[in-house]
Amino acid sequence: MKQLLLALILVFAACKEGKKSDTVPITDTSQNEVAASEIGHPGKMLLEKECYICHNPKVTKESMIAPPMVAIKKHYITENTTKEEFTNALMNWVNDPEQNSKMPGALKKFGIMPYIPYPEDAITQIAEYLYDNDIEKPDWYDVNHQNQEDSEQQLRASENIHTRYAGVGMEYAKAAKNQLGKNLIRAIAEKGPSGAIEFCNTQATRLTDSVSVMKNAIIKRVSDKPRNPDNMANQEELGYISYYQKLIAAKTTPKPIVKREEGEVSFYYPITTNAMCLQCHGKPDEQIVPGTLATLNALYPGDKAVGYAENQVRGIWSIHFEEESIE
Repeated sequence: MKQLLLALILVFAACKEGKKSDTVPITDTSQNEVAASEIGHPGKMLLEKECYICHNPKVTKESMIAPPMVAIKKHYITENTTKEEFTNALMNWVNDPEQNSKMPGALKKFGIMPYIPYPEDAITQIAEYLYDNDIEKPDWYDVNHQNQEDSEQQLRASENIHTRYAGVGMEYAKAAKNQLGKNLIRAIAEKGPSGAIEFCNTQATRLTDSVSVMKNAIIKRVSDKPRNPDNMANQEELGYISYYQKLIAAKTTPKPIVKREEGEVSFYYPITTNAMCLQCHGKPDEQIVPGTLATLNALYPGDKAVGYAENQVRGIWSIHFEEESIE
């Protein structure tokens, strides 16, 4: 509806100028310069005559069919923006409103501004006036702008907290991984892959639990194809495993999943296979030699954790801990 209304307004504006050509009529800047002595800066008259058709600061928030010019100025001029940079950015935007817009929120709310072939000198005068002068604001703008800033601050605060807890979860996962890894390497060095399987069977859970106690967290390794039935993922965790499997298969770098609910943080991150893993988790009779396979069958008769290749998701870290007070 807004786009239809905008089109009708533009057609009406075009009709008032008369049918001088087949293109959209342009303001005669020479006439503007003559009138400038009466009203001040020529860019001001151009702004009010051409831009306020859609960007009028006097209409209500609900009636706006495009963002007010003061909002455009705010998004296009930063502390270090020169007048030349602003003029070029404004010209690029007018010439290609979809590709060169710096206001994604406005694009989503109002749609793409129609292309209108304004001459460069007219855009330059408008840009000069916008850059050098305070622009009239709608009555509702300051309150609306403050609400937007508050929302953005809340979003940034939430993102900072998310990043903080993602870091805590990674720290706990690495601590548990390091404890398991150095003991696993020692077991392989002493007894080979079969020794590693025996170590996992008797010591892996105990070591993970010891790190949990040290970090005051619940640290688990869960899988959709567990070796130990106690490591079977629940329904929610299965969803995260499937998500990470698709991500890794697409060669996309995974990021931690962090959830906060009722004062508790839940952290999830993939566990992927490497060449060493395949000695116990690869294909039977290929990467897994017969002796190791015999040990697996003896200790884990229902074993599902085989058949993997390198860099595949074997499961995830599922870590839970209490929220902290973060300033």
